[in-house]
Amino acid sequence: MRFLLTLSLLTWLGSAHAESVRALIQSSPLAGSQYYALSAVWQEIKAGDTLTLVREADNRHDRNAIRVEWRGRKLGYLPRAENRAIAAAMDAGERLSARVSSINDNKNPWQRVAFEVFVEL
Repeated sequence: MRFLLTLSLLTWLGSAHAESVRALIQSSPLAGSQYYALSAVWQEIKAGDTLTLVREADNRHDRNAIRVEWRGRKLGYLPRAENRAIAAAMDAGERLSARVSSINDNKNPWQRVAFEVFVEL
């Protein structure tokens, strides 16, 4: 409910101004990066890089799954514990964007890449 109220407020703000509004709605670690392309692109990926969010409603492990891609390469997923509101927003047709917020050469894969998700109004 809090997410929906925030989106309503942001929609009003976006319509009140000529320029578009972009608001941070979530910051998350990248889940599952140890199983996908992160190691192959580690030297190239940088903080600030654009990420693509791809809804996987038919994912057999998680019906709210959201794949995270960088330049067409699957890096991992939005964490399952944090993906419900973003999945609902994507299903509702909200315009979302994402970017790498930090890169850290940590042995723990959950601490290697963090990213932010924005709603575009």
